[in-house]
Amino acid sequence: MRPALEVADIVRTHGGEFRRVHAPTLSGGQKRVLRAIELCRTAALGGHLEQCDQCGHERNAYNSCANRHCPKCQSLARAQWLEKRQAELLACEYFHVVFTLPESLAALALQNQRQMYALLFRATAETLQSIAADPKYLGAQIGFFCILHTWGQTLTHHPHLHCVVPGGGISPDGSRWVPCRRRRFFLPVRVLSCRFRKIYLRSLKQIHAAGKLRFHGQLQHLSIPACFARYLAPLRRRKWVVYAKAPFGGPDRVLDYLARYTHRVAISNHRLRELQDGQVRFSYKDYKHEHQQKVMTLSADEFLRRFLLHVLPDAFQRIRHYGLLGNRHRAERLARCRELLAMPAPIPPPRRDYRQRCQQLSGHDPLQCPRCNHGKMVRIGMVPAGGLVPAWDSS
Repeated sequence: MRPALEVADIVRTHGGEFRRVHAPTLSGGQKRVLRAIELCRTAALGGHLEQCDQCGHERNAYNSCANRHCPKCQSLARAQWLEKRQAELLACEYFHVVFTLPESLAALALQNQRQMYALLFRATAETLQSIAADPKYLGAQIGFFCILHTWGQTLTHHPHLHCVVPGGGISPDGSRWVPCRRRRFFLPVRVLSCRFRKIYLRSLKQIHAAGKLRFHGQLQHLSIPACFARYLAPLRRRKWVVYAKAPFGGPDRVLDYLARYTHRVAISNHRLRELQDGQVRFSYKDYKHEHQQKVMTLSADEFLRRFLLHVLPDAFQRIRHYGLLGNRHRAERLARCRELLAMPAPIPPPRRDYRQRCQQLSGHDPLQCPRCNHGKMVRIGMVPAGGLVPAWDSS
C-alpha cells in the first residue's frame, strides 16, 4: 500500500526553494537525486497504459527513476540481490559486526566521501581478516560482506559498516572447517576496535600525505601536516566503536536480517508522518532510551539537507564482499566450504519475473486489478515520456 506521504512529495513541494537557497553548495549528484525523486513514477518519465482483463479498469503505470537513493526504487533490486545470496549461505551460525567512524571524523568524511568511505571498507576488511587469521583467535581464512550506512535514525551523518560474517572459516592448509570458538561474539570486540583504529588512522595519515584529501571551510587548516597530526592525536587514545551483536542462529535468520538492511536509503516513506506549514514530522527509534519510538519535526529545508548528506559518490559500491566471498574466486571457495561442512550443492533459484519477485517480497501481486481484485492488468499501450509533473501526481 502506498504511504500517505513520500519523500517525493516533500521534494515536489519544497525542492524548488531548496535548490535556490542551496545552489552554491549542492553537488551534481545531489541535484540529480532530487530531480530523479521528483520525476519518479510520473508522466515525465513515460510508462504504459494497463487495462484489467476482467472489469476493464484502466490505469497509467509510469516508469520508476531507478535511482539507488530513491525510497520507492529499491524493492526489486533488494529481491534480486537476496535471491543470489540465498544460494551462498552456509550451514553455520552467522554474526553481525558493526564498525563505526568516530563522530569527530564525520565532518572530514563528508568533504572526502569517496576516499574515507573506501578507507572504512579497507580498514574493516583488513581488521577482520588479520585477526581471524591469527591462531590465537580463529586461525582461518574467513569470508564476509559489508554494507555501508551513513545515517542515524534522525538523518544525521553517522558512517558505519554492517558486516555479516559466517561463524568460521577454512584452515590455512585448506583441509578443514574451523568453527568459531566464541558462542556470543565472532571475535573479541576490544581487539577488533584497537586494530581497526590503528589501521584506519595509519591509512588516513598516508592519504593525507599523498595529497588525496580536500579541506573546505572550517577544516581548511587541516591541509597543514602539523595541524592534521594534532587533529588525529585524540583519536589515537579514544575507544572506537565496534559492536558485535549476538549470532543470528542460522542461515534463515540471516535472510530476514538482509531483507531489512540491504538497499536501504536514509529514510523510508513509511516513517514519514506529516508535511504541513513547511514542517516535516517523521518517526524514529531512540536507541539511547531503550529503543523508544518517537517523532521528530524538522523544517522541510533541514529535512532535505539531512537527506542529501547520504547521497553517495557516483558508482560508489556500498555493498562489498571479501575473503572467501570475494567476487573473483567466490564459486570455488564456497564449493570448498560446502564440502568441508558436508553440505549438499545448492539448488539454483527458479527464474522469476519482476512481478513474481515483488509478490514474494511484499505478498501483493502488482498486476492484480485494484478495482475488482480478480482480473489481471494487461498492457494495452505506451505512455510517451515528457508529460507534466503536477504536485499530486505520484502514481
